Amino acid sequence: MKKNDTSVHVFEMSDSGLNGQVHVEQQKDTPKSREGRGSVHHIAFRVETEEELKQWVERLENEGFQTSGFVDRYYFRSLYFREPNGILYELATDGPGFDIDEDLASLGKKLSLPSFLEPDRKEIEAKLKPLRT
Repeated sequence: MKKNDTSVHVFEMSDSGLNGQVHVEQQKDTPKSREGRGSVHHIAFRVETEEELKQWVERLENEGFQTSGFVDRYYFRSLYFREPNGILYELATDGPGFDIDEDLASLGKKLSLPSFLEPDRKEIEAKLKPLRT
C-alpha cells in the first residue's frame, strides 16, 4: 500500500483480525532511527515452528527485506530483519524450548546457559543482580 512518500507493509500472523497484524510504515522524509538511550533495541514476535520461520524468510525477501538467515539461540531459532527506518524485528520459534536442558520442576531455579556461553559463566554470573520476588 502506498500514499505519497509513505509505504505500508501489512504482515498477518493470524486470521484473528487486527491483533494478528503488524503494519510497518515507511515515511521517506523521516530520519532513520538511532539506537541509544530511550530507544527500542528490537521487537520480537512468536512463530510456532521452524517451518513457519522458513515461510517468513521467503515472504520477507519477496517484499524486499534483507534477513539475517536463521540464528540458533539454543532454546529457540530466530530470524532478524530491519524495516526501512532501521527498526530491528525478530521472529522466534517456540522450540526447542527452555526445558531442553532441565526439567519443568526445576526450571528457573539456577542459571542455565547454552553450551556456547558456558566458558563465560563466571563473568555472566558476576554481573547478575538478585531477583526479589
